[in-house]
Amino acid sequence: MVRYEKEVFKKLKKSIPPKEIFFHLDNAFRAIDLTKDLTLFDIKLLKGDDNRKTYRLRKGKYRALFFIEGDEIFVFRIDKREDIYK
Repeated sequence: MVRYEKEVFKKLKKSIPPKEIFFHLDNAFRAIDLTKDLTLFDIKLLKGDDNRKTYRLRKGKYRALFFIEGDEIFVFRIDKREDIYK
């Protein structure tokens, strides 16, 4: 199951990202949820000192940051490339 944080919906109301990009990202997350295969899309493991593994999914100028816990995918941020890592 794919879960989105409240911040993602707040940005979506401001059209960040555009709805068509969000639909592409959502479809990608649903495909990952079904197949459990992270190699289907442009996904990279981010470096960090967290206890959980954080990943980045790229779609054009936009990036989605997420982590996987059990069978659930938690998307906690979607933004433009230049703003996502701030």
